Amino acid sequence: MSRLDGKIALITGAGAGLGAQIARRFRQEGAVLVINDIHDEPAQRIAQEVAGSAITADVSDSAAVHDMFEQLKSEHGRLDILVNNAGFGFKPGDEKTVARVNEVPLKQQSELEAGGPIETHMDLTVEMTDEDWHRMIAVHLHGTFYCSREALKIMNPQLSGCIINMGSIMGTTGGIGSNYCAAKAGIMGFSRSLAREVVTRGIRVNALAPGFIDTELTAPFDAARALLEAQTPMGRFGDCDDIAWAAVYLASEEAKFVTGQVLSPNGGYVMSQ
Repeated sequence: MSRLDGKIALITGAGAGLGAQIARRFRQEGAVLVINDIHDEPAQRIAQEVAGSAITADVSDSAAVHDMFEQLKSEHGRLDILVNNAGFGFKPGDEKTVARVNEVPLKQQSELEAGGPIETHMDLTVEMTDEDWHRMIAVHLHGTFYCSREALKIMNPQLSGCIINMGSIMGTTGGIGSNYCAAKAGIMGFSRSLAREVVTRGIRVNALAPGFIDTELTAPFDAARALLEAQTPMGRFGDCDDIAWAAVYLASEEAKFVTGQVLSPNGGYVMSQ
């Protein structure tokens, strides 16, 4: 198939997970891929797999993002699709938080079933460090802004382009991790605003808001997984292709009348909220 035939596409954070699978499906549909990741080895590996090129950069670094887009423009001359996918959930050193995320909801449920009151509390925000807050916002929200700003310097003169930003149902419904939820809510608001701004130049901006998907990001949900699956009407986590094919649609001409939208493959999770 050739839904993206010859389109130049940059995908950030594409060394693994959703970004890597989006790259694979974009390549299958004929796109020319530029793979970004903060780590060089996975970026190079996925770039080789999809016959593309790799640029290593931290999207939370404005200067590094500028240099990345300068390199892309020098090598390709244009940019048709930007997927702002770079992000993270838990990081090394978060073992205590991961344990709490898995254990507290189950304890709370047991306390409710016993007639209450709830005596076990999550208390993540009150114990969150400045560094944890700023790093989450910097990678997800600042990175989306920095990359979109540089992409528009290329797309604006073209009078064409497509930007896809990675939100989350956690930015809609709220959930565990106030820094993550705030970043994702910000991304979806940014996407709607930017879509209005650039529509006069023929540029479309949309967001994806995945539910719980089997990736490295959700791997730490161990004991809590059964509870999350029970809250999802389809009764399971999604897979990376559930998001990758949605990205293909938003990037293709099939979505030529779609802008400022949030497409949310989530197995019906939001219906239980």
